[in-house]
Amino acid sequence: MLRHLLHRLWQSALTLVLASIVVFAGVRALPGDPALAMAGEEADPETLAAVRAQLGLDDPLPVQYLKFLGHALTGDFGRSTRTGTPVSEMIGTTLPVTVELAVYAMLIAVLAGLLLGVLAAVFRGRWPEWAANGFSLFALSVPTFWLGILAVVYLSVQLGWFPASGYVSPLKDPVRGLYYLTLPAVILGLSHAAVVQRQTRSSMVGTLTADYVRTARAKGLGRGAVVFRYGLRNSLIVVTTIVGLQLGGLIAGAVVTERIFSLPGIGKLTLDSVFSRDYPVIQAVVLVITFAYIVINLLVDVLYTVIDPRVRVSGRAT
Repeated sequence: MLRHLLHRLWQSALTLVLASIVVFAGVRALPGDPALAMAGEEADPETLAAVRAQLGLDDPLPVQYLKFLGHALTGDFGRSTRTGTPVSEMIGTTLPVTVELAVYAMLIAVLAGLLLGVLAAVFRGRWPEWAANGFSLFALSVPTFWLGILAVVYLSVQLGWFPASGYVSPLKDPVRGLYYLTLPAVILGLSHAAVVQRQTRSSMVGTLTADYVRTARAKGLGRGAVVFRYGLRNSLIVVTTIVGLQLGGLIAGAVVTERIFSLPGIGKLTLDSVFSRDYPVIQAVVLVITFAYIVINLLVDVLYTVIDPRVRVSGRAT
């Protein structure tokens, strides 16, 4: 087990280095000159040269990358070329908003997805399965931005059930914080709930028809115990993998939802940085999101050993 985790740590470190190279090269392939954006369209050549020297853009690309990597390892991502604010400070302000939204949305997605998946698997061929499958088809088919706009128009503006915009940290005021985050979290989590529901149903259908489950039923074990002790628990390996991948996707894909509900998260920061060609911020945001993906995948590997003890013996997920 320890050997497997060390191997995964090595893979994660290599992935992070490769991602930093891709991010560094991709950002510099964007059209436009950050020095020109920082100095202004009317800047003279001397001013542009001074700005480029200040940003280190005159150095060869390998030198720029090594400087960028060295500073990133110490948590120093430089300063924003748009505002002059330290990038680490900007990320420290916006990232918690996105994490809170993503965790809340994933909690909604997991609870709804597991409930509907279990119902669809237990009541196959009956109306609960049709209703659950109809929900997943709807949630996967309708674009998030369209649902978000409809939610703002009808649930916020016309009915006044939820605020149309704004943010209050749940850490400071849990009630108001969750009130402001509930609607965007539901909109963001719907499609992910559909994925969890379909995977749960598919996994449980196979589990509930297995020989050991039939044996448990033949010995007189109750239906609820069979469903939850054997069916659901043995299906959680697949669901855990999906949830881990979906949580990383939620953090990276909250851009549209944050824009619709005017949440001051990392998605809004990313869009503003792309529009203004703010190299330091873009690089830092993508690296942070990549790091989040890696950490989440490592946690999923550890959870495998809790859910399925066979992993501790084999050293890998089966």
